[in-house]
Parts: sequence; structure tokens; C-alpha cells
Amino acid sequence: MPGAGALPWLLDAALREVALFAAIGILIGGIDDLAMDMLWLLRTAKRRLTVYRRHRPATAARLPPPDSPGRIAIFIGAWDEGEVIGPMLRHALDRLDHADFRIFVGVYPNDPATQMAVRAVQANHARGGRVRMVDGRLPGPTTKAECLNRLWLALLEEERATGIRFKAIVLHDAEDVVHPVELVVFDRLIERFALVQLPVIPLVVPGSLWISGHYCDEFAEAHGKQLVVREAIGAALPSAGVGCAIARDAIARIAATRGGLPFDADSLTEDYELGLRVAEMGGRGVFVRLPVDDGGPLVAVRAYFPATIDAAVRQKTRWLIGIALAGWDRLGWRGGIAEHWMRLRDRRAVLAALIVSAAYLALLLWAAAAVAHRAGGLPAPVLDPPLSTLCWINLGLLGWRMAMRCWMVWRFYGAREAMRAPVRMMVGNIIGIMAAWRALLFYLRSGRTALRWDKTRHRFPAGGAE
Repeated sequence: MPGAGALPWLLDAALREVALFAAIGILIGGIDDLAMDMLWLLRTAKRRLTVYRRHRPATAARLPPPDSPGRIAIFIGAWDEGEVIGPMLRHALDRLDHADFRIFVGVYPNDPATQMAVRAVQANHARGGRVRMVDGRLPGPTTKAECLNRLWLALLEEERATGIRFKAIVLHDAEDVVHPVELVVFDRLIERFALVQLPVIPLVVPGSLWISGHYCDEFAEAHGKQLVVREAIGAALPSAGVGCAIARDAIARIAATRGGLPFDADSLTEDYELGLRVAEMGGRGVFVRLPVDDGGPLVAVRAYFPATIDAAVRQKTRWLIGIALAGWDRLGWRGGIAEHWMRLRDRRAVLAALIVSAAYLALLLWAAAAVAHRAGGLPAPVLDPPLSTLCWINLGLLGWRMAMRCWMVWRFYGAREAMRAPVRMMVGNIIGIMAAWRALLFYLRSGRTALRWDKTRHRFPAGGAE
């Protein structure tokens, strides 16, 4: 079919192939998500019909005191955090309700602003003596794992100097709003578990309802449903990197297998890997959704997330490289069926972005084909019946997915944010596509060599918003 008459035929052929690829991929992903939703609904119903009829739901206020109260370390890696580290430290020192903790802050010799901010807290705050600044010889940025390894060595040095052994290490970032009773929860539960993870609740950045807001939606599902199911089916619990406590002995066991350093300095997602390593060495992790008291807010970590597309793409690029790409090489496919399923879900993001890209391309091809058919006096393009059936099934799965997303967001943030969630799904898709292509290019270009700490600029809420 030479000439302009070939255009509708070519567009129809391209539309069929692209739409079929996208439809099959979306169907597989939709069934995967539906299985996760069904497990969460079944678990929730079972607990309400059995456990909560016999026992009152636990709260932080009703937790018994720890059998052996201990000293807790908080690790904060701080590269180029001069604007936020001071307010964060002051807020933590003012609010943390625990008798014995130390905050170790890792800084860099070429970052004087962060050093000055930490020293000001040490000198001027009544509890500033609890803060220890740990400098390094390497100029920043390195990887966050390298910084955390320095903090581990500083902890060991303090143990030798004081004769007091730490009980647990808590991971936080320089922009985190810590919860006042989180250390009390960690002190109690770390006696039973090797890793304790609290929910992370993103805050909506003023003026960025759609970009920063899409993190609210994603974490509402991840920390309201997915980690709950992950723990329930016996899969390893990855650390979120903040609001996470690891037993000191568990970290020591990992360090013993790595020449004394527990965090792999070549990793961009040392927090995610840490949780899986703890499980591989026999440690049990737990995800704790615990209200302060009956009807009260959750004991959780709150923080601002990136508010611009560029910052969000860079952050998600690092996550994708560390989890979906490098994680395949570094962690492999260990464990049983549940563990394989969860690792597959963790690593599907790049492929999912390709499938979503194909779906958007199919929509564009449909529009172009419709125009070409009309210009040529031809009937409108029609999908083959099997492909059309796939699309209707996927539409139903999409409706379910949106309903579940809105419900999860409503539970965390209320009705107003839930109504924004469907639009923010599209925003998240676009950011995910951009990050996936960027991650793939970076990974192919750099291979398995260590990448630098590609961090985003942070903000700390005025007054430490809860």
C-alpha cells in the first residue's frame, strides 16, 4: 500500500502490537496487585473477627516497659544538610521521650555548613551532649552506606570508652520528624525482633499538592497494606531507611561477614538490603502500626518528600537502581515462594514503567489512527475482539486499583487527599517512567561500579509538623 493510503494500515498494525503488549503486561500486574489486595482484606477481616474480639488493640500507651532498658543509637547520614540538620536535631532532642539515647551524625570534610549546624546544636542545646558528630576522610558525597559504616565504627569506639553496650540502632534522615515515643516502642519490641519498622507518613509540601502528594498516596499503600501482607506471608521485611530500629547484635552479625562493616558501601539502597540481610541471617522483622493511644495517631515518622519533578525523578532513579536493577545482582532470588513473589514485586518497577509507556503510546496511536481513518474516509479503527476483551478487563482492574488507592489514602489523610489520589496516580506514572529510563541508562553506563550519593535537597517542617 504505497503513499498516503498506507498510513492507516501502518498505524493500525502498530496499534495492535503496542496495545497487545501493554494489555498483557497490565493484566499481569493487575492480577498481582489484586492478589495483594485480597490477602490484605482477608487478613484484616480475620483479625477483626477473631483477634480484636478477644483482645484490645495494642497501643503505645499500653506497651509494657522493656525487660532490660538499654541505650539506643540514632544514625543520621548528613551530606549537604546544613539547612535542615539543625532544626531536625533540636526537634528530636526536645521531643524524644527516652532516658538513654545518643545521636550519631555523619558529616564530610568538604561540607562546613552541615558541620557548623551540628556544632551549634551541641553547644547551645541543653541535651546537646547526646549528639556526636562523626567526620570522615573522604570528601562527600560518597554513598550513604559508607557514611553509616563510619557511624558504626564510632559507636563501637564509644562502647569501648564507656563500657556501655548499645541495645539498638535507629536509622533516620536529616529531614525526619521523629515521633516522641518511638524510642520507647523500639526499646520494648527490639527485645523480641531483630528489626522493627514504623510507618513513614509523607507530608504534603505547601504548593506541591500533586508531586509531593503522590508520595503520600504511594506510602499510604506501601505502609498501610503491602508491608502488612509481606510480614503476614513470612517474607523478609525490608527497612525503609527511616523509623527503623535494628538490634545491635543483628548488625554486629552482618558486620562480621563483611570485614567489620555492616553496610555495603557500593549500595545505593543500603536500608532496603539491610532488612533482607537480617532475615537471611535468621532475624525476624516486624512492621508496627501502633497508635499512641485508643483512637490516637500512629507512632510514625513524618517528612517532606521531593516537591519538584526533577527531584522526584532523581530520588526514584536511585531507588530503582538500588532495588530493581542492582538488587537483582546483589541479592539474587533466595527464599521460598512468598520471598520470590515479594522480590519480584520489588524489581518489577522498570518493566512496569515500560508497559505503562506502551499503554500511553497505544493511546496516541489510537488517536493518530482515528485521524488517519477519518482523513481517508475509512471507518474508525476497531480493536480485535480478544484485545478488546483484555482492555475491558484491565479497565475493571484499574477501577479496583483506584478504589483501593483512594481507600488507603483516606485512612491516612482523609477524604480531601483521597479525592486527589486518582489524578496523582497519573503523576506518579509519569515520574516513574522518567525515573525508570534514567535508572536504566545510568545502570547500563556505570555497570556495577559504585555510584555517588545522588541525594535530593530537603526541607524540615516549621515547628516539626505532626
